Amino acid sequence: MPPRARSHALSPASRGARGGLARRRENRAPGPRGREGLRPLAAAAARREEGPVKARPRVLALVGAVAALTALAVWSCFVVVDVTEYGLVLRFGRVVRVVREPGLYLKRPYPLESVVRLDRRLLIFRPVTAEFLSNNKKNLVIHSLVTWRISDPERFLATTADRPTAERRISDLVLTKIGSVVGSHPSTALVSVDGHPSQFDEVMGRIVAEARGHAIAQYGIDLVDIRLRQLSLPEQNRANVFERMRAERGKIATQYRSEGEREFKKVVAEADREKTRILAEAYREAERTKGEGDARAMRIYAEAFGKNPQLYKFRRTLQAYEKILGGNTTIFLPADAEVFRLLGDAGKSKKGKSP
Repeated sequence: MPPRARSHALSPASRGARGGLARRRENRAPGPRGREGLRPLAAAAARREEGPVKARPRVLALVGAVAALTALAVWSCFVVVDVTEYGLVLRFGRVVRVVREPGLYLKRPYPLESVVRLDRRLLIFRPVTAEFLSNNKKNLVIHSLVTWRISDPERFLATTADRPTAERRISDLVLTKIGSVVGSHPSTALVSVDGHPSQFDEVMGRIVAEARGHAIAQYGIDLVDIRLRQLSLPEQNRANVFERMRAERGKIATQYRSEGEREFKKVVAEADREKTRILAEAYREAERTKGEGDARAMRIYAEAFGKNPQLYKFRRTLQAYEKILGGNTTIFLPADAEVFRLLGDAGKSKKGKSP
């Protein structure tokens, strides 16, 4: 019977009981003992009326909790896998399905089945810097860089489970392979200072091949590439190496200077030889031209003087006078010398013309 109906059904009986009590009170004188006898009846009636009111919030809370649990269970049946991740469905800790494609998927509600998400992107990791000994007993400090991604999600979850653990194992594996490969090659295979070609690509290819095969088989990790960020020498060996490098570079510089000096002298000698040849050719050409000019002049003179011998003789005499009488030269010759004949003739002709 509902609480409200029970309260109505009990109401007449309660009123009758209260009426009978009132009549009995009228028949007897009131006293303290009569009031004490009515208190248990009033308390019982109050409890009967408050019981249904207190039970109502509990029922509502229970219904709300059941609804929330049902909604969570339904929500846990849906799995959204992003394009950058793998989704592994686990049933009591065992992988029952691997979701490789992005999308919305269904599974059994939690805790029957749960989902573990793994990053499927290309990841970059820098192992710790380590020092290695080469085949020719040279210490090399190598700083490496590893590019990797998950290729087998189920094996990765079983062996490493998370990225920090995976990177620790990658670091151990890569450093081990670098040490074994570098230890079987001389230091000149990685870096060459004497001009000979190095075997850097061959060494790095061997490191990548050995490390990749082991990582895929053991951890489900694909080592896409391994690179050396920096290759250096230990601090204690750096000063000696730099000193040796300076000495080698000084020797090479001296060799270059001597070769340059030798080349300079060769060029200067070639230029002097070419200069001498050009000057000789120019002098020969000038002499030839001068000879041709003199010959032509003599020919012209001969033709001109051949037509007038007296003019030729007169001109030659004047030329002789210029050479003999030029400057402050004093010559003592007889007056009838042939050379002064022209002067004598000129004096006679001058006297004959005077009045």
